[in-house]
Amino acid sequence: MEEIRLSPLRQTSVKSSLSGRSTPRGSPRVHSGRTPRRVHGGGGAVQWFRSSRLVYWLLLITLWTYLGFYVQSRWAHDNENKVEFLRFGGRPRKDVFYVETNKEAVADDEKKSDGFLNITSTDDASLNKRTDVSLTKKDDGASRRSLSSKQKTKKSGRTSRSKIRGKPKVSKEVLETKDLDDEQDPQLPMTNATYGKLLGPFGSLEDRVLEWSPHRRSGTCDRKSDFKRFVWSRRFVLVFHELSMTGAPISMMELASELLSCGATVSAVVLSRRGGLMQELNRRRIKVVEDKGELSFKTAMKADLVIAGSAVCTSWIDQYMNHFPAGGSQIAWWIMENRREYFDRAKPVLDRVKMLIFLSESQSRQWLTWCEEEHIKLRSQPVIVPLSVNDELAFVAGIPSSLNTPTLSPEKMREKRQILRESVRTVLGLTDADMLVMSLSSINPGKGQLLLLESIALALDEREQEASRNHKGIIRKEKVSHSSKHRLRGSSRQMKSVSLTLDNGVRRQKQELKVLLGSVGSKSNKVGYVQEMLSFLSNNGNLSKSVMWTPATTRVASLYSAADVYVTNSQGVGETFGRVTIEAMAYGLAVVGTDAGGTKEMVQHNVTGLLHSMGRSGNKELAHNLLFLLRNPDARLQLGNEGRKKVEKMYMKQHMYKRFVDVLVKCMRP
Repeated sequence: MEEIRLSPLRQTSVKSSLSGRSTPRGSPRVHSGRTPRRVHGGGGAVQWFRSSRLVYWLLLITLWTYLGFYVQSRWAHDNENKVEFLRFGGRPRKDVFYVETNKEAVADDEKKSDGFLNITSTDDASLNKRTDVSLTKKDDGASRRSLSSKQKTKKSGRTSRSKIRGKPKVSKEVLETKDLDDEQDPQLPMTNATYGKLLGPFGSLEDRVLEWSPHRRSGTCDRKSDFKRFVWSRRFVLVFHELSMTGAPISMMELASELLSCGATVSAVVLSRRGGLMQELNRRRIKVVEDKGELSFKTAMKADLVIAGSAVCTSWIDQYMNHFPAGGSQIAWWIMENRREYFDRAKPVLDRVKMLIFLSESQSRQWLTWCEEEHIKLRSQPVIVPLSVNDELAFVAGIPSSLNTPTLSPEKMREKRQILRESVRTVLGLTDADMLVMSLSSINPGKGQLLLLESIALALDEREQEASRNHKGIIRKEKVSHSSKHRLRGSSRQMKSVSLTLDNGVRRQKQELKVLLGSVGSKSNKVGYVQEMLSFLSNNGNLSKSVMWTPATTRVASLYSAADVYVTNSQGVGETFGRVTIEAMAYGLAVVGTDAGGTKEMVQHNVTGLLHSMGRSGNKELAHNLLFLLRNPDARLQLGNEGRKKVEKMYMKQHMYKRFVDVLVKCMRP
């Protein structure tokens, strides 16, 4: 038999794919359908690497992915060099020429507006940015920018990407502002250049100075109180009419937090999600029912008590009682409005709920009078539960609260509040001698901000006339020689910049009167009224220099700390209660308010504050009261101290929840 000769390549040891055993060296493979594996020397791995297409594809995909991320990163983070980055062959591409043109147009717009626009948005003493002001609502984050500036960025960025890539790519910033755009009133102007200075909020500044923030708060429930004993392990449904940063929603949010802290189960039904409190509700772990119809009705049926927080909740209450006829027996209606239109909206169901809760004696009398006129007989006598200063504000004000610790005692917090005051006033551009008048509320005719501006204008005019008379009197009294007249002419120019005035024959630095108004961006602002105020300011140039604005925010401790006087100028039947009034009193501010509504229950004339008449007839009284406080710093301190004592005695959290126990007892008993 002819000898079978194998090539050196086949004279190798291979394994059988079937048995797994090696065949004898040198023997041929029989009945095998597979080609034996070739075993190479040291270059075998290299040849396999070169012959594998999979490796090449993996390398290509990796390089392509890296290049894509690199391009995207350069585009997203190198805004200033976008045009240079898109050059091809050393020449600018035609499809990016509009970027340079757009920048020039924006710069031209800014130059045109410099004559009447001086708007700053600060969240830090060292931060000073120019921006436009939005009249609509903003979110309450640690740092705020105007909505108009966001839209400007969104528009230019989206247009550039669509021209270059063919498809617009929405940035994260655009997604964040899209929800705000959907919630705006279509009649709201996006920007208005006559605002002047927009300053704040100062949340991050508060955190740095106080070395504490609301995010660190823990349970604030008084474990030994009757309130805790009644709400423990019970179910509550709280009905919010909206989530704006105004009195009623904030009060309901704090009630929900207290119930949770005391061991209750709380669900929130939100009738309108417009506003900036949803994020705060989530932070406080308040469960929001996703539906305001069938699901909310089923949730309420299982609750021990339903608390509705506004007269605007009428429609939900009516539908709930139609769905569950016995539901009225578990509803306590905490009404926080005091105008006739709210009564007319609520009157169809007033006599069907278990109990009405009011904020003040004057509000209760007014609603009972309307009920008598409409022949409405209530199921039970209303209960009065005034609002209170929450623990966080009391803590910063240096009033003992549940948040105090051995290292953050009330005395220590009073020291920190003084540092906070100095820091915020520095940002506002105020000296120690200046008097800051503040009014924080939604901007609408019922709050009387336009009348306040008119009163400030009267006060400034009177000061100028007084300063002119004093200046002439000084010159007449001085017997000067011909040579000293030359020195006097030079010093008169200097007097205008130094701003000296005469007080009992002694020269001192002039006290400036400044006004801080809020809340810019609040959903409750009335656009026509805002425009009327801005028009008044534009026609009174000297007044506009004394007016500053601040956005809507829940971080108000810094604002109260910086102010000297608080004005509550509510019109109509007056302020229902005015929670901001007792908050200002807690911070030792002298309060100036209208002699009507709940304000005159809190502010005693010439004791805890000063009162004036409503309407334009009260403008002169208001101007006189402000000038009196400006000229008498000691009187400001005295009124503020008396107001603080009254708050500690009547309007702290424990006082409010002690009254709530009466509501729980009457509503929950069989």
